[in-house]
Amino acid sequence: MMGRETLAPDAITVLPLRGMPELKPGDDLGALLHRAARAAGGLVEADVIVVAQKAVSKVEGRVVFLEDVEPSPRAVELAGDTGDPRQLEVILRESREIVRSRPPLVIAETRHGFVCASAGVDASNAPADGTVVLLPLDPDASARRVHERLVELSGCDVGVIVSDSFGRAWRQGTTDVALGVSGIAAVLDLRGTADAGGRELHATQIAVADELAGAAELVMGKARQVPAAIVRGIDVRGDGRVSRDVVMPRERDLFR
Repeated sequence: MMGRETLAPDAITVLPLRGMPELKPGDDLGALLHRAARAAGGLVEADVIVVAQKAVSKVEGRVVFLEDVEPSPRAVELAGDTGDPRQLEVILRESREIVRSRPPLVIAETRHGFVCASAGVDASNAPADGTVVLLPLDPDASARRVHERLVELSGCDVGVIVSDSFGRAWRQGTTDVALGVSGIAAVLDLRGTADAGGRELHATQIAVADELAGAAELVMGKARQVPAAIVRGIDVRGDGRVSRDVVMPRERDLFR
């Protein structure tokens, strides 16, 4: 988590990174992002590069061909009359626990601890028909690899967020959140500081990585083929981890 200072930038700029090629396994994602950033004017100190999870998953080979999947009876049950049992089988394999289901919709806890629709398994923007894209095995490690490559190539102390769109239990629509981070804080801890009226804050922690992911998504998006963006103007450099700082510990989960 970040220290207990508050963040109050005068302005934040979000720059889309265009011109990225269709990604394939083994591509040097850090180098491709660096090239796109140079075309957008280059990176500066404390920039945060937000990159879509699917871009990361594609270069890491986290793609499944459904024709290779044999659905289990449980997958057939969860698919109902309208779902694809093969895709439900992939969801089951990516899940630690099925939290709720209404065929073919499944809310699952992934092995990372994320609670989300379909365990993050998605066919949108997949590389080919009949394929689905899975979440990275370790999104924090994925962010770290891209971060180290960008620092090497740019010479700038920048941060990286791997983001994905998540729904919310009590609100319509999706917003992007951080799945993994490197070189930045994931959470701003304001406990022990005072509010504007001088009252001590006892519980306030700001999910700053999620906020930056949501801001970046405004210039990214599945239909625009812009898989990454730079968020500039706010210094959140630190040593955060989504897995450590953001995922709710089971013992504090009041809703299951």
